[in-house]
Amino acid sequence: MTKPPLTLYLAAPRGFCAGVDRAIKIVEMALEKWGAPVYVRHEIVHNKFVVDGLRDKGAVFVEELEDCPDDRPVIFSAHGVPKSVPAEADRRNMIYVDATCPLVSKVHIEAQRHADAGLQMIMIGHKGHPETIGTMGQLPDGEVLLVETVEDVARVEVRDPERLAFVTQTTLSVDDTKDIVAALQARFPKIVGPHKEDICYATTNRQEAVKVVAPKSDALLVVGAPNSSNSRRLVEVASKAGCDYAQLVQRADSIDWRALEGISSVAITAGASAPEVLVNEVIDAFRDRYDVTVEVVETATENVEFKVPRVLREPA
Repeated sequence: MTKPPLTLYLAAPRGFCAGVDRAIKIVEMALEKWGAPVYVRHEIVHNKFVVDGLRDKGAVFVEELEDCPDDRPVIFSAHGVPKSVPAEADRRNMIYVDATCPLVSKVHIEAQRHADAGLQMIMIGHKGHPETIGTMGQLPDGEVLLVETVEDVARVEVRDPERLAFVTQTTLSVDDTKDIVAALQARFPKIVGPHKEDICYATTNRQEAVKVVAPKSDALLVVGAPNSSNSRRLVEVASKAGCDYAQLVQRADSIDWRALEGISSVAITAGASAPEVLVNEVIDAFRDRYDVTVEVVETATENVEFKVPRVLREPA
C-alpha cells in the first residue's frame, strides 16, 4: 500500500540545553564516585525518559531533603533550590552536589544583589514551579513578590514603588514576558531590570525556531514532558504563530494519529529537557505511516557548554 507523502520540518535548535546536559552528567558522575544509591531532590530535569534512565542506574528521586538519609549523597536539581535546602544539608553534614543551571544561578545572584541594595524584588514566573520556588527562596519571605500575568501587575502591593527590581523565570515565553515587563515599567517607572535578559538562550532559540516552522506546518509536535515549563511554552508559541494543531507529546506512543489525518506537513521540536532519542522515535513513527521528507530548519547555532565540577562538594 502506497504511503501518503509528508514533509517533516525539524526545528533546530531543539532538545537538550547546556544546563540540562550538565545536570545529567553530575548525577552520572555522582553514581560513579559514590555508587548507588544517590539521592536527587526533585526530578533532575523534567523528563520521564531521562529520570527513569537515571533511576535504573541507581538514582533515587525524592521531593524533599527530609526524604534523604544523612549518609548518602544528594543532588539538587537543575531548577535550583531555596537557600534553606543547602543550609539544612550543611546542618546534617550531608554530602551534596548543586546541579542548578548556571543561568538560574545567575538570577539568584541578581536577586541577592538587588536585595543587598535595599530593593524589593518582583519575580515574573509560574507559581509552584521549582525554579520559581528556588529563586524566591533566595531571600526572606516577603522580599520577592510573584506575578504571573499583566493583570497581576495591576494588583501587586509593594513596600516602596520607587525601590523595586524584577527578575524572571528562565523558561518563560519571551513574548508574554515582554508584556508583563512593559506593565511593570508602566506602573513602576523606576523599577530596575536585569543587566542581561533572564530568559535563557536555549528557551529563546527554541521559541524562535518554532515561530519559523509553525506557520508553514499543518501540525506541530513538541516532544517534552507535561511538567516541563519550556516545553509547554513551545506549544503556546506555535499556536500564536499560526499553527492550527500544536500538541505536546512525551514520545511516539502518545501521538494522536486520528487528529493528523489528511495533513501534508508536520513540524517537530523538543523541549530543553527532551533527549534526541525521543525525537528520532517520533520521526520513525511517521516513517512507518508516511513517505517522509525531512527538512531541517535551523535558525541558530548553539555552542554553549557549562563545565561540570571536577570535585563534587563534600562536608568538611
